[in-house]
Amino acid sequence: MLFYLFKYLETLNFPGARMFGYVSFRSLMAIILALLISAIFGEYFIKMLKRKQISETQRDAAIDPFNVNKVGVPTMGGIIIIVAILIPCLLLGRLDNVYMLLMLITTIWLGTLGFLDDYIKVFKKDKEGLHGKFKVIGQVGLGLIVGLTLYLSPDVVIRKNIETRQSNETVAIVHKSQAEKSTQTTIPFFKNNNLDYADFVGFMGEHKETAGWILFVLVTIFVVTAVSNGANLNDGMDGMAAGNSAIIGVTLGILAYVSSHIEYAGYLNIMYIPGSEELVIFICAFIGALIGFLWYNAYPAQIFMGDTGSLTIGGIIAVFAIIIHKELLIPILCGVFLVENLSVILQVRYYKSGKKKGIKQRLFKRTPIHDHFRTTLAQLDPKCTYVFTRPSNVFHESKITVRFWIVTIVLAAITIITLKIR
Repeated sequence: MLFYLFKYLETLNFPGARMFGYVSFRSLMAIILALLISAIFGEYFIKMLKRKQISETQRDAAIDPFNVNKVGVPTMGGIIIIVAILIPCLLLGRLDNVYMLLMLITTIWLGTLGFLDDYIKVFKKDKEGLHGKFKVIGQVGLGLIVGLTLYLSPDVVIRKNIETRQSNETVAIVHKSQAEKSTQTTIPFFKNNNLDYADFVGFMGEHKETAGWILFVLVTIFVVTAVSNGANLNDGMDGMAAGNSAIIGVTLGILAYVSSHIEYAGYLNIMYIPGSEELVIFICAFIGALIGFLWYNAYPAQIFMGDTGSLTIGGIIAVFAIIIHKELLIPILCGVFLVENLSVILQVRYYKSGKKKGIKQRLFKRTPIHDHFRTTLAQLDPKCTYVFTRPSNVFHESKITVRFWIVTIVLAAITIITLKIR
């Protein structure tokens, strides 16, 4: 809203009004405003939750090897993150931008889904929360909305790179072709690093473009569901999900900025996405909100984000990556989320395969994988066999959290390096 106000003031030659036309200025304002809202609103919100005794039953001292008791810590802190994202975006963003609107819808949609899950856990005293099938339906529904919007909206276009030749030599000058709808995405580590989904359905002949978009929508649904669940699983230790997601957010912000800048996109030989500069403002609000929330969520946590936060930030990361055509970089950038997901899937499959044979077996001491590192050998079921029991010594959750952050920083660096390594 302030963007349109200062755009009007600019016509009246109001001093300083032109600053709101710069993405860099609005982005910095967004990160500062989101951080302040998250930190200030967070304090009052935590006090309110404590007064109303809105908390989720967490692991107790009998389970944690370091006797960390977290019963009574308020949950649903994801509301702080959502509010701190929405307000700066509504004030500083362009609300006629399709990408900004998609990100706002994603935030509200998954925030509502996560809130329902937390509400059932807290107020209905049902530890299972919202039934899994309803979560999946909500995630699939969002994937459909995002995928179909990107397919049908005339504002969603890219401008591909083309090389020119002079004097029989390839010149390192990259020009931009006309804007067009495309099912292309970035594939890492390859010189010609654009992959077209339509190529997978070339056998469809003249219908391959439509079939390519259908495949794109299916990929969108899968990515949104997988990353959202991965972030949800990663939210098991103080500051874990918030810290990892903030690091991922910084990386996505860099990728969005270079994709929205025609000169940087040309220099890096990546597709130029007109209008995606508004995503930089959104991701800055996202980063600021998470850092402000981390003030209270770092060990020892004063509040948990709950599914209200974890489902939302996972969905935001997924949709953001899809919009900037970088969804194939997610396995690298969100490697921690991927491993968390895989550890649970493998644990369940391995346990079920043993159950069919009448054998009690598990791969890890406990899943998601971060819990494996804080489970002592004494806590294991003596009637069950375990494949991986190392390390025999356990780590405090603050050490595990920081080490997971370090891994995410390394993965983020590798993701950015893929822009040049081909």
